[in-house]
Amino acid sequence: MTTAPLEMLLRHQRRYGSVFTLRHAHQSVVWGIGAEANHDITVKNADAFSWRESRFGDLWPLLGDSFFAIDGAYHHETRRMLLPAFHARSVADIAQGVVDEAVAGAAELTPGTQVDVNHWVRALAMRIALRVLAGIRTDAATEREMTDLFERALAFHGLPLPLQMLRGPRTPYAAMRRSRAALDRLLIAEIDRRRAAEDPGPGVLGMLVAATDEQGRPLPTGAVRDHLVSLLFAGHDTTTATFSFLAHELGRTPGAREELTAELDERLDDGLPTASTIDGKALPVLERVLSETLRRYPSAWVGPRRTVADTEVAGVPVPAGVAVHYSSWVTHHLEELYPDPLAFRPDRFLPGGEVDALPKGAYVPFGGGSRMCLGKRFAEYELRAIVAAVYGRVRLAPDPAHPLRLSFTPTLGPKDGLVMAVRER
Repeated sequence: MTTAPLEMLLRHQRRYGSVFTLRHAHQSVVWGIGAEANHDITVKNADAFSWRESRFGDLWPLLGDSFFAIDGAYHHETRRMLLPAFHARSVADIAQGVVDEAVAGAAELTPGTQVDVNHWVRALAMRIALRVLAGIRTDAATEREMTDLFERALAFHGLPLPLQMLRGPRTPYAAMRRSRAALDRLLIAEIDRRRAAEDPGPGVLGMLVAATDEQGRPLPTGAVRDHLVSLLFAGHDTTTATFSFLAHELGRTPGAREELTAELDERLDDGLPTASTIDGKALPVLERVLSETLRRYPSAWVGPRRTVADTEVAGVPVPAGVAVHYSSWVTHHLEELYPDPLAFRPDRFLPGGEVDALPKGAYVPFGGGSRMCLGKRFAEYELRAIVAAVYGRVRLAPDPAHPLRLSFTPTLGPKDGLVMAVRER
């Protein structure tokens, strides 16, 4: 389960069907695999499942009581409050800021050098999350400190589970708490500064500072902090992984890369993206490449839940009080849904192609239902901008000495980075 979960879960699905139970250390977990199971858990029977009581509850120490970590009415109310910031028009309004950061980041890639693509794009995505999404514009030293503290706190959740369970003054948990406390001081100082100036300021942080509850009271500072940190987590971790996997696949699939670069050469002025070219319509080849990358490597590869009522998953009765996991990653590799599933074939997503005929729940890279990724539209704009800025300028080639290895906690990503060679187009 820790080294090759895709192969193991596919093997069990073929042997036992779409719903089966595995023992994970001390706990039995029901797995629902396939389109019907995904749809039942995320949409049809969603009220029978709790997210907070699941395995991802171990993110609470960092994310707090944000919309990301809560179920029920509070979750729905907070999503409604935040949704305007992620509507198509709102995201389009900040698209040029995303493009500007992506172009500046791509300029750091020098032909003739090697780069850890995962490390490079992680820093870029964090800058975009802070400056454009959150609207925090501060001096370089403070921004660097925020980034370092956030990364140190988040790294705790990528450690082996036995290390995460240790408690005491010299444990990784204690180090994570210290990093969080230092990060909180910086973020709360920014929140207090905006409130003292009676100016909520730009970005999602501005919207949170200006927000009020049903009685017209401003959100507590702790709630603003929790929501902001959750958005920073979601806004850079998944983008980092998706771009890294896309670069890996284009590096070993020259036909797909050449089709993409031909489109960029034809449709971008001076090889640079603009807000209008990352709207999801101007670059259809890029859209297909992104969609296929998200099929092969959905960042939220597992969706943990716990039942709070008796329910059914793909026609199988499941009682209340048990752990239930679904996996977009495994579903995306079922041969009956995706022929030759391990192949990177963006043309699966051609209009009228094989993907158009798939049932609900077959393609769920951003989850589904009320827990679908809130920042989906922003992430798509960000990825389009980064891909267009990079591949309009250079080519990234695999390094045989650094093959791709996968990490599975808390999201799917390259293990120990992804070193690639930067070459001239």
